[in-house]
Amino acid sequence: MLVRLQDAKALFSEVVNRARDDGPQLVVLPGEDAVVIVSAEAFDRDRERHTGRRLVEALAISPLRDLELERPLVIGRVRDVDL
Repeated sequence: MLVRLQDAKALFSEVVNRARDDGPQLVVLPGEDAVVIVSAEAFDRDRERHTGRRLVEALAISPLRDLELERPLVIGRVRDVDL
């Protein structure tokens, strides 16, 4: 569902309930997407996918688990960055 920011502020409880019941709710500013409101369950589920844990587990049971990999050392110039 797409919700304008001013409507989301006025109906925040409803937007949160819709996120929990119906899935992510997109909140928009004029001319641009602003944020997506998702349920905590969906957030945790999506965050779990990106930890790398599943890749490590898959490699651990892979027939190639004992394969020695060389990691080349990459030396490059460091540039100054103004903060």
